[in-house]
Amino acid sequence: MGSGNTVLIYRLGSLGDTVVALPCFHLVARSFPDRRRILLTNVPVHSKALPAPLILGESSLVHGYMSYSVGTRNFFAFAKLCSKIRQLKVDTVVYLTAPRGESAVRRDECFFRFCGVKRLIGLPLGELATHRYDPATDAYEAESSRLARCLAQLGDAAVDDPASWDLLLTAREKACATRVLHPLGGEAFLALGIASKVDVTDWGLENWKALMPKLHREFPEHALVFVGAEEDRAAADSVTALWAGRSLNLSGALSPRESAAVLRQSDLFLGPDSGPMHLAASVGTPCVSIFSARNRPGVWFPFGAAHQVIYHKTECFGCGLAVCSTEKKRCILSISVDEVVAAARRAADKRRESVLTQRLEAQAECR
Repeated sequence: MGSGNTVLIYRLGSLGDTVVALPCFHLVARSFPDRRRILLTNVPVHSKALPAPLILGESSLVHGYMSYSVGTRNFFAFAKLCSKIRQLKVDTVVYLTAPRGESAVRRDECFFRFCGVKRLIGLPLGELATHRYDPATDAYEAESSRLARCLAQLGDAAVDDPASWDLLLTAREKACATRVLHPLGGEAFLALGIASKVDVTDWGLENWKALMPKLHREFPEHALVFVGAEEDRAAADSVTALWAGRSLNLSGALSPRESAAVLRQSDLFLGPDSGPMHLAASVGTPCVSIFSARNRPGVWFPFGAAHQVIYHKTECFGCGLAVCSTEKKRCILSISVDEVVAAARRAADKRRESVLTQRLEAQAECR
């Protein structure tokens, strides 16, 4: 690594927010291969929100981390942060935030300029602050694609290329997955992440319990593996009790990257709009994703074409609420157990067709 100035990557959020920015992290790494790349992110405010260092780990996409408390108005905290940025000799900031409004973006711009930053890339102003709408699909642009547009001056983030979503898992992380899955004896398994840190995206424990017998009838030869936080363990145990096959509850037992290594070996992932869903998609595992209508359709859907997304577009879609008191979560609670089973069946059929096609192509190449 050269002795040049530092590139600061500004990205807020936790697990899902970090994963959807992976193509941009890869683009920044390609664009500044000889620069020290530091991620400036927030201190998580929710107990289930995971800090970015646990997600990017030792992937080499970034070389270090800085964090601060979002929303602080403490002058001394800002002065301390400014001093750190000056000490790092940051000359370039890659601005990777969700749309925050022009006044907030301009305020951030002034702050970074005061810190001595000469170049800011990716400020989400004008069209870059909105998700494009496609009337043909009745869906909105994915957040990953909007972020990629913000960084277009650096090149193509190649959002549609699976390589752009590579977490660069280490041999140790992959070995950990193999070790914790050993009790299954190589049995194929479905992965579940049933928890959500936002109430309006929670499908409900009773729905997950009702799903188990029907899902087992559809996948009788599969085991079940739960991923999530330690506080999700009891809920996962209560759901597992209704699964007739073998199961593993790994809630709280793994880091996010170790969980990704486990999900990589799963046939399917089932869960709500959540960080584990984005992890599963990043490692190429087909997802059955249960969405509320809190966000506009498409913005936070998992990357790739292999997934089955269940989204009921109620009249109040795009509300942005964390708690739904008026409609009582009508959007997500109107999703039935049978819909989820059917979606899992479609995802499994699609996966089998894909595997068969790959085998036939490989055989053709060998002839």
